[in-house]
Amino acid sequence: MKRRQFLQRALLLGAGAALGTKAAAQGGTPRVSFTFDDFSIVDAPMLSGAARNQAILDALQAQGLSAAAFVIGRNVEQPETMRLLEAWSGAGHIVGNHTYSHRRYSRVPFGDFTDDVLRCEALLRRLPSFRKLLRFPFLDEGATTEQRDRIRAFLVERGYGNAHVTIDASDWYVDGRLRARLERQRDADPAPYGRFYVDHIWERAQFYDGLSRQLLSRSVNHTVLLHHNMLNALFLGELIQMFKSKGWSVVDVRNAYEDPVFRLAPDVLPAGQSLLWSLAKATGRFDGILRYPGEDGTYEASKMDALGL
Repeated sequence: MKRRQFLQRALLLGAGAALGTKAAAQGGTPRVSFTFDDFSIVDAPMLSGAARNQAILDALQAQGLSAAAFVIGRNVEQPETMRLLEAWSGAGHIVGNHTYSHRRYSRVPFGDFTDDVLRCEALLRRLPSFRKLLRFPFLDEGATTEQRDRIRAFLVERGYGNAHVTIDASDWYVDGRLRARLERQRDADPAPYGRFYVDHIWERAQFYDGLSRQLLSRSVNHTVLLHHNMLNALFLGELIQMFKSKGWSVVDVRNAYEDPVFRLAPDVLPAGQSLLWSLAKATGRFDGILRYPGEDGTYEASKMDALGL
């Protein structure tokens, strides 16, 4: 274990130094890009799936940003849903693989999971902006060393990169509570949910950026995990403006993945979670502040309850 921790620290030092001059020139200004999981086109109380999709695209276009959509294959099998995804590709956003059926890797046979990856790829690869990046469902990269190393070898063999998240969060949970409120009360004001959401993402961004600075002595090019949901259709513009108001640079996702930190493969089990969570866990120095899972709705439930949300 001590040897593994030594190797992890050496890798971290290398990743921290790799951008030394560039990072210094940037003054350590945090940089963030946006990724959206699932591509679940279902109608919600306030917005149809198509309207939600357009609202998210409009918010990105208004900022001149390129994002990434990590797509569950079964969600785009129908011509009408594929047309909505084509709008992402046409706008220059990365389209990546989130498997066909969104099953946890650690809970299914290896062959079933890899078949899911390839089945999704077959649906997406004709899109001009498709890129061989895999976002693991539930950020689950395996519960054992054998599982983890086997899927990593598969990704290398198939030419895939791991579409790591650096800032994990629970926008899906806030969205679920908002939709449940609107189902009960169609005229409910969504604004308090938007404020909670923006504050929640900012809190988690500070936490993970703090890990980055402690691990690497710099702020990495962050990728934040969001979902294709009503919450982002309503409040993505406010979220982007919040980061700008806090002095962060908002960047295209392609620029984010150029950071050498995304080439690291943390030696930690269970494998997955935020890349920064895993790198911190691998050092053995952060056990007191690393919860598992890193993010979950249960952590936000009491806060929302107290606010009546």
